[in-house]
Amino acid sequence: MICGVDEAGRGPLAGPVFAAAVILGRDVSIAGLADSKKLTARKRETLAQQIKSQALAWAVASATVEEIDEFNILRASLLAMRRAVEALTVEPRQVLVDGLHCPELRWPVRAVVRGDASVKEISAASILAKVARDALMLELHQRYPQYHFDLHKGYPTAAHLAALREYGVSAVHRRSFAPVRRLIEPAAFKLQKDYE
Repeated sequence: MICGVDEAGRGPLAGPVFAAAVILGRDVSIAGLADSKKLTARKRETLAQQIKSQALAWAVASATVEEIDEFNILRASLLAMRRAVEALTVEPRQVLVDGLHCPELRWPVRAVVRGDASVKEISAASILAKVARDALMLELHQRYPQYHFDLHKGYPTAAHLAALREYGVSAVHRRSFAPVRRLIEPAAFKLQKDYE
């Protein structure tokens, strides 16, 4: 009853951060599980369907752009993780989280550095979180086509930064992230540089 937990979307300038929790169960074996970043979009989609149909339990949750801006990205990521674990329909015996930090949970929890590459439950969670976030970013692309979220999923690519400069900041951009904040409060950034 090991639950694997991972997040997707800490680095982008736009959109929520997602997390997934997965309990595969002892008898479940899914070939090809790996860190979601090392898989193609098509492979992630295929594996996500297998995970959802074969896992003992799984859940996906998120923290909003507003929560990211209010609490900071780390705390928002931990909040999304907690929501995902608490949404499971099966009680985990132990929770293993990718990275260095753990959300506060009522179950035993441990951080595993590079867990998305070494623990199959964390790999599965990594895939579900990434697929869910990418799907939302495609929806946001329909609402805000000028930013091309379909291409970069909100990450700070040169094209995304150019679109931000041209069209300004949308409702789904993270105002606490420096490249976005710089556009909103250019005078504050200049003042900060003058004092450094």
